[in-house]
Amino acid sequence: MGALIITGFFMLVGWLVSNRLKNKFKKYSEIRLTKDLTGGEIAKLMLADNGLQDVKVISVEGQLTDHYNPANKTVNLSHDVYHGRNAAATAVAAHECGHAVQHAKAYSMLQFRSAMVPVQNVSAKVINMVFLGMMFGAFLFKGLFSMDVALMVIIACYGVFALFALVTLPVEFDASKRALAWIETRGIVTRQEHEMAKDALNSAAMTYVVAAIGAVTMLLYYVMIFLGRRD
Repeated sequence: MGALIITGFFMLVGWLVSNRLKNKFKKYSEIRLTKDLTGGEIAKLMLADNGLQDVKVISVEGQLTDHYNPANKTVNLSHDVYHGRNAAATAVAAHECGHAVQHAKAYSMLQFRSAMVPVQNVSAKVINMVFLGMMFGAFLFKGLFSMDVALMVIIACYGVFALFALVTLPVEFDASKRALAWIETRGIVTRQEHEMAKDALNSAAMTYVVAAIGAVTMLLYYVMIFLGRRD
């Protein structure tokens, strides 16, 4: 029950933060950029300034689906960002290019996060199996594992989730820092537009902060349950 309450709470907080983020982007998307450049043009310009000729900028479907793919070196921008001529599109495009710059410069935290992706995926599958086993154990998995063993596996999995979420924070903040510094130095935005871009990226960063706090809270919750059983 405790896990459900924690999960429900952070789902609610996550929804509120996500809704606030969408409202921010909608607000800043209505203000046309003084330089009149699209997000796609800004991304290509930032990549060129950093000597990243082998990174492609492409438009993808969806809303807030923007991301950098290190596997094929592509900056993927949603339609609104790719074609948008506003502070929101500028912020997102430059931020994703910030990840491309991190990749090119072998930024250690990005490398660490990339290395954790397969571990994170395996942990997600394992914890689902454990929860199913605990749910139907009395009928199907009786004697397969004890509660203490199940808790240790859950703690290990949530340890991976928490570490991944915490490592994601410096990666995202650093990409935003690179983006904001570049658009200011390059004269892409006015001071007012820079503040809009900064505000939009800070709102986006809050989604990662909430996810990290949620992952750590769940980890501590199961650690306390395990320690309580040992007393």
